[in-house]
Amino acid sequence: MEKITHVIEAQRLVKRFDGKPPVAAVDDISLGVAKGTLTALVGPDGAGKTTFMRMAAGLLTPSSGRLTVLGVDAAAHPQKIQDQISYMPQRFGLYEDLSVMENLQLYADLTGVPSQTRPDTFGHLLKMTDLEKFTTRPAGKLSGGMKQKLGLACTLVRTPTLLLLDEPSVGVDPLSRRDLWQIIETLVAKRNLSVLVSTAYMDEAERCAQVVVMDHGKMLAMGSVDTLLECAAGCTFAAAPPQGRRARQFQADLLAQPGAIADAVPKGDVVRFIRTRDHRDEKIFLPVSLTGQAEAVPREADLEDAFMLILHQARKAAPKAGGPVADQAPDSGPALGRPIIKQKTSDGPVIKVENLVRTFGDFTAVASTSFDVRHGEIFGLLGPNGAGKTTTFRMLCGLLPASGGHLEVAGLNLRTARAKARACIGYVSQKFALYGNLTVRENLEFFGGAYGLAGSRLRKRIADSLDQFSLEASAKSCDLPGGYKQRLAMAAALLHEPEILFLDEPTSGIDPLARRTFWVTIGKLADSGVTVIVTTHFMEEAEYCDRIVIQDAGKMIALGTPKQVRQQAGEGFASDMNQAFIAIVESGRAMAAAAGKGLS
Repeated sequence: MEKITHVIEAQRLVKRFDGKPPVAAVDDISLGVAKGTLTALVGPDGAGKTTFMRMAAGLLTPSSGRLTVLGVDAAAHPQKIQDQISYMPQRFGLYEDLSVMENLQLYADLTGVPSQTRPDTFGHLLKMTDLEKFTTRPAGKLSGGMKQKLGLACTLVRTPTLLLLDEPSVGVDPLSRRDLWQIIETLVAKRNLSVLVSTAYMDEAERCAQVVVMDHGKMLAMGSVDTLLECAAGCTFAAAPPQGRRARQFQADLLAQPGAIADAVPKGDVVRFIRTRDHRDEKIFLPVSLTGQAEAVPREADLEDAFMLILHQARKAAPKAGGPVADQAPDSGPALGRPIIKQKTSDGPVIKVENLVRTFGDFTAVASTSFDVRHGEIFGLLGPNGAGKTTTFRMLCGLLPASGGHLEVAGLNLRTARAKARACIGYVSQKFALYGNLTVRENLEFFGGAYGLAGSRLRKRIADSLDQFSLEASAKSCDLPGGYKQRLAMAAALLHEPEILFLDEPTSGIDPLARRTFWVTIGKLADSGVTVIVTTHFMEEAEYCDRIVIQDAGKMIALGTPKQVRQQAGEGFASDMNQAFIAIVESGRAMAAAAGKGLS
């Protein structure tokens, strides 16, 4: 038998879906996934990553071209492939009423795992995922990170030759992401397992031996991380914001230079930016402040730099390709448009939280939390899965009553005037309830009516929102890419011109390109006077916030500007919020454990 060196081989692979016009979700792709390695698929929403993965899993039939998986023709023998692989889709189907062990038993039944091997297999998987103490807990009662680890364990109840993971870490915190990737890397190293993973996190893709960059169904680049980094050589710089300019404002200044800047993002005390290759040797002109001109300093490129530059070059070469997703570049679309709201500003806080408590029976989800939020501030609520931030967030929105303490929103006591306070609030949930069978305009009409808008005012607000967020009124909501669904969610939440905007993990599952556009838009809203409260698991997004709070086990363990929080983490974390977050949480847990031992 011929020895297999590539677990997946695609030759001019195409997958089309019917529509008007038909859509080529995967368009003439040729690639090979090496055996015993980690390979990453990265690309914006609608790039074709999930479609490619579903064809590799034998769940979709190619329209043309050839695809072999483990030496088997995927079109001719999909079941033969499915018997040898394991596939974890984005929305892995845990049974929430069943316990951890019952979920493992069910998936073992479904995949035909022999009963005599199950005790050892389950014991190994539970130890590997650190779920040994939770075997009787219902899956629905697990935190987001624990659910993802249980999903991975269920995927591995049989030992596959090839593991397919479609964005396995979406919606989980940095600690859970770290744990998940330690498991994946251990499987590759010890079992010589072949893994194909799609991810929205470039730091995850950097762990892989091979990275494939996709956009609009096309493969733009493929190679090792070092190979891809070569395209960004000499193009990456950093500069501190001029005095009086926030990092996010300085970012917008840089992105406003058409053609010269491919990307810019706040990180630490600077804004990191990328010059386009055809401008990299020209003099860099940065915005001037009263203290003089900011200085650009060359810096080492990372994979996200290369990713953004590859996309920028591809879209510049084919600006009309791919429909609305092509507008998601950070130098186009709503990010640089005019603000649709102008609020009156005030020196006092718009939200006051004093000794806030929420209990569920004998469990304390939020314990004696106090902070305030000022007008026009972007305020971040961060924490691991299960830390209490979502409970805090829901109390601030008036969706959940507090068990104790005092809470004011827009000058209104939420205990006595919750309905009136809600009229001042716009809310975007992580799973925003768009009506997929309605068009963009019909969704806006529905939500506008729910906010009490009607007649000429509703029509004007809808027209302004369509313009501001670059939305096509007649597009079906179910057909929108993830980044555009978030735009529609934002437009709906802002129709009634609220004073405060609540965003619950608004960028979960969307790519770096869409996240850039989204955050520049949020910055403009805040500059116009809208107060923004946001939860996120992307720690780099904390740098867009004016202040952040970190919670764990229901308690507040850090509060301050991003710089102050990084300083709290200690030396070595001055420029990395992700590592600072992990250090603060682990330090807080160590102190809590020590205090608990002292009381026992």
